[in-house]
Amino acid sequence: MTEPLFRLRGIRFGHAGARTVLDGLDLDLHAGERLVLAGPNGAGKTTLLHLMVGLRRPGAGSIEAFGSRRTAEADFHEVRVRAGLVFQNPDDQLFCPTVLEDVAFGPLNLGLSRDAAVAASRRALAALDLHGFEERITYRLSGGEKRLVALATVLAMEPEVLLLDEPTAGLDGDAYGTLLGLLERLPQTMLVVSHDHGFLARIATRGVILRDGRLHPAEIRSHPHSHVHRHLAEVGDGTDDPADHVAGHRHA
Repeated sequence: MTEPLFRLRGIRFGHAGARTVLDGLDLDLHAGERLVLAGPNGAGKTTLLHLMVGLRRPGAGSIEAFGSRRTAEADFHEVRVRAGLVFQNPDDQLFCPTVLEDVAFGPLNLGLSRDAAVAASRRALAALDLHGFEERITYRLSGGEKRLVALATVLAMEPEVLLLDEPTAGLDGDAYGTLLGLLERLPQTMLVVSHDHGFLARIATRGVILRDGRLHPAEIRSHPHSHVHRHLAEVGDGTDDPADHVAGHRHA
């Protein structure tokens, strides 16, 4: 097997004056994987994504990304180009007056010409069925529209890895279907934090559960009823803990 794109070892992280959130966490993310990360609220799933791109720093442990050890701020500049993070709250990602300006911001920072950045932005918006959104005022968008535009800002930069934090939250049926269809077609490696049924049923190649500060391998279990019910359960765990579920429903 080739070397992982991300290798985290012994990661510890805790907020000042609060409990330890991550406690000796190990993670490998290999090229081509679509890894779904589940776990109870407050387990540290978002924190883990932020650590991977250097928005937070661990109290202990090591982070390797794309074959290099990453410790200082300068080390993570390349990581943020090659691994695109879509935040859980799109308002944290969108700050320009119009949609086109927001989506073009990243490509321009990569050194693309204005014309090339606009072309990349239009392709990303079209992939998400956001035709005609270019001049829309960002703060006037609905929550679901903001979420799709936030994804477009990352896709326009053509990263190798997508780190997606609850990407389908707040999407209506049409937008949800568009997003899932797009993610199925994309070639990027993905790490998806989600409690969403659709990702397990249609996206995941592997699953892990974050519990007690560490990642636990999980397997996808199916329970045939009038439909097929799929969820993640820790390997070796004979019980079904609802807190571990990333359930998917497919009609048989």
